[in-house]
Amino acid sequence: MTEVHDIRRLYFEECRSITQISRQTGRDRKTIRMYLEKEDWNEVQPRSLPEADFPKLEAFKADIDEWLTEDKKARRKQRHTARRIYQRLVEKYREYFNCSYRTVAGYVTGRKKEIYGKPDGYLPLEHLAGEAQADFGDAEFYENGLLYRGKYLNLSFPCSNQGYLQLFRGENQECLFEGLISIFEHIGGIPPRIWFDNTRTIVSKVIKGGGRTLTEAFLRFQEHYRFEAVFCNVEAGHEKGNVEAKVGYHRRNLLVPIPRFTSFTEFNKELLEKCDLDADREHYRKEATIAELYAADKASLLALPSVPLDVSKYLTVKTNGYGRFYLGNGLHEYSVSPQYANSRVMVKMTANEVMPLDRSYQVIVRHARLYGDHKQQSMQWLPYLTQLSRKPNALKYTGIYPMLPQSLKEYLARCNQSDKGKVLHVLAALTEKNGFPGALATVDQALKYAVTDIDSLLSLHHRLYDKALELAPLRLGGSIPELMRVNPNLAAYDASLEKAGALKC
Repeated sequence: MTEVHDIRRLYFEECRSITQISRQTGRDRKTIRMYLEKEDWNEVQPRSLPEADFPKLEAFKADIDEWLTEDKKARRKQRHTARRIYQRLVEKYREYFNCSYRTVAGYVTGRKKEIYGKPDGYLPLEHLAGEAQADFGDAEFYENGLLYRGKYLNLSFPCSNQGYLQLFRGENQECLFEGLISIFEHIGGIPPRIWFDNTRTIVSKVIKGGGRTLTEAFLRFQEHYRFEAVFCNVEAGHEKGNVEAKVGYHRRNLLVPIPRFTSFTEFNKELLEKCDLDADREHYRKEATIAELYAADKASLLALPSVPLDVSKYLTVKTNGYGRFYLGNGLHEYSVSPQYANSRVMVKMTANEVMPLDRSYQVIVRHARLYGDHKQQSMQWLPYLTQLSRKPNALKYTGIYPMLPQSLKEYLARCNQSDKGKVLHVLAALTEKNGFPGALATVDQALKYAVTDIDSLLSLHHRLYDKALELAPLRLGGSIPELMRVNPNLAAYDASLEKAGALKC
């Protein structure tokens, strides 16, 4: 069409002659004239080609159909190719077989589609009782009033359509393992077969031909719980369509409206209980409830292991001069303690917590695990306040002082030098009791009242956070007599005081 457009432009807009256009484009004059005189520019509708019936193969079609039908029982890699069928026909009918390979290949291609079905079509899969599928979904939630975008693990049983979920801040190996363990323990068993995606937390490499190299942690998890892991083909999530649908169902029915909670552990327990109640509805296809069908799934579960598996991740980190370390490609900063500055510390990581350990493998502090691809910081102030209370005079000369919130620095500046150690000790105790935000809120109140003594600090904290008994207002009844107003004569008092010599003019 570009060339035709140029021909018409040269003639109608630039007023070139047909001869000139023929010389310039190299096209025949008759062709150019045809394009200039053409009025109907509708695109020619394509005609469907009639299916070839291959009449020369008529005497051999029965053999070809028989071989292709028998192939349905064979493994895919051991089925007849068009080349092999051609070779067998030549061997069997050597004397009078006169068809070309192209003719045989054309017929075989059409018959394979009819016998095996189109390759792009999908057949409904039948799943054995107890077989499960696992996948993650995206969801938002409020934890302690803050909005997060996290992930939730879904485990579904296609045979009954029962499903369970667990919510996390992210999607990693610890989330997968802890979520599966929580579901296993809730249902009282382990699915003998579980389908997975080729996620990097499980599969480190997909090998040509369908093989997979699994991560060491997943292999240990699989051996401990004794289930068979099955993996979808790459970019073929439809192969575990039940859990794909369950991801959306769980979001719409259990995570709407956006959930609000203070404890991940308690909320995840509630989700498992809600999943049990959800099984009372009718199955979308079978004539029974999900709970009735799930009985067959449950009867096929493997027994739980007698020994629990620690699925935490352990790593050694290097702290800086402030006793802090970084994870998440240097984006997530966690505190330890001033005494662990510029040293190596063992860190225990779970799905929801990061815990530095001392040399006795005891937890030093606990942090909520940070997720996301932006810079974040988690500070646990108790070790720092405890250390400062021992050496208050060195406060302004340490690297800790610039890290303190401005209100706390202002409060300490108002305290007497001799009282700073005691105040820091009290703040450490308040932090241990109600967290550093609680201690800081008490400091803010003390600044408002302009008090710096320890008793006032404790009293303000008690009023803010302790549950003090509140008495209802006392209501007076009508039986109580009213007091008479008395107007005293103070002259008598003056006379007595003057007599005693107390009043002197």
